[in-house]
Amino acid sequence: MKEKELIKEIREKFCHVEECPYSGKRIFFENAGGSLTLKSVVDRSSLMASIPDNQGRDNLASSSIMDIISKSKLQTLNFFNTKSGSILIGESGTELLFRLIRTAILSSGKGSIVGSTLEHPASRSATAKWSKIASKELIMVPHCNETGTVDIDKYLDQINSNVVVATIVHTSPVTGIGVDIKNLTNGIKDKNPDCLVIVDGIQHAAHGDINISDYKIDGYVISPYKVFSRHGYGLAWISDRLRNLPHENLIKGPEENWDLGTRDVGSYATFSDVIDYFEWLGSKFSKIETTRHKKFLNAARFIHKQENHLVDIMLFGKDNIKGLSSYPNIKIIGGVENKLREGLVSFSLHDLPSEIIVKELNNKGVRTHIRKSDHYSGNILDPLGLKNCVRVSMCHYNTEEEVLQFLTGINEIIHH
Repeated sequence: MKEKELIKEIREKFCHVEECPYSGKRIFFENAGGSLTLKSVVDRSSLMASIPDNQGRDNLASSSIMDIISKSKLQTLNFFNTKSGSILIGESGTELLFRLIRTAILSSGKGSIVGSTLEHPASRSATAKWSKIASKELIMVPHCNETGTVDIDKYLDQINSNVVVATIVHTSPVTGIGVDIKNLTNGIKDKNPDCLVIVDGIQHAAHGDINISDYKIDGYVISPYKVFSRHGYGLAWISDRLRNLPHENLIKGPEENWDLGTRDVGSYATFSDVIDYFEWLGSKFSKIETTRHKKFLNAARFIHKQENHLVDIMLFGKDNIKGLSSYPNIKIIGGVENKLREGLVSFSLHDLPSEIIVKELNNKGVRTHIRKSDHYSGNILDPLGLKNCVRVSMCHYNTEEEVLQFLTGINEIIHH
């Protein structure tokens, strides 16, 4: 199948690809704030919301929805490429990061906590709060301003036998640059096998290629609304070790249980729809029947290739349309050449406020987002001396034509 035909087929699976129900026709480059939603997720949400039956009852409806939950948990373990650990649903990715980090800090012995300044405030706030309550030292490893990621050697320099918990973000939602999680987490456990390691995978998940069997970690958290599902829930994988640590649960209830109250079956069901989508996409690149994991890898390779192609056009242009790197007054966060970039470009102009650029692009039908030096993004922007930046976040369903329309709009705005 030709790639243009495949992109068209992909786009048909999502809602509101080209038009916003409120503002009309637009290009969606705000995927880091929340991806497009699969049509199958919307249909499934409606069906699940209509069922009145609860789990744990002696009737067919109850056993059917329990089967949906069991199937989803197994599918998710498969999608994450691991056979161990447990899948946990919470109210959001942020809430789950707080919960996993709190449990790890309060239930581990004496020692220190290590994190990095690259991380989202969800994990940074959780480590700051609970390390203080637990009277444990918090060490924050500075990220590299030039590359927009974490220097693994500098992070590992802080790991010793005294460190009980380490946190890291898989991909920064501000710089769009990834972290080599495999080498970093293996390095942490090599230096201290007892350290609990928790990863924020919220920004990374939409790009596929999550391989927990390759990472030496105890927790991995995602927000499904950023990976083709809907708002209203977060999803985490926890290791057997983390699951068995003391945590909130009901008196005389199962000690290994992390669920607090009755969970929405639609959360599990709609994440199964996401996994089905990745499997469908991966099947497009194999003529013979292959394993599900192989299909997930195929999907991730395609996503990576497509997003890199879009980023290259955005940075370097095409034909007679200039890319962002051609403008001497544009600063690209994380540098122009960065192999760890994942479908996202953040930039600023020293002589044109970011809010004006975002507003003008919106007027031209291109949806982007401003990141300000606030509690969300100040950790990235302050060291660069920036008050704000424009974040343009793409996904594999975006097209070359959309990027060129964005670049044309940028050119008009700069030369207005």
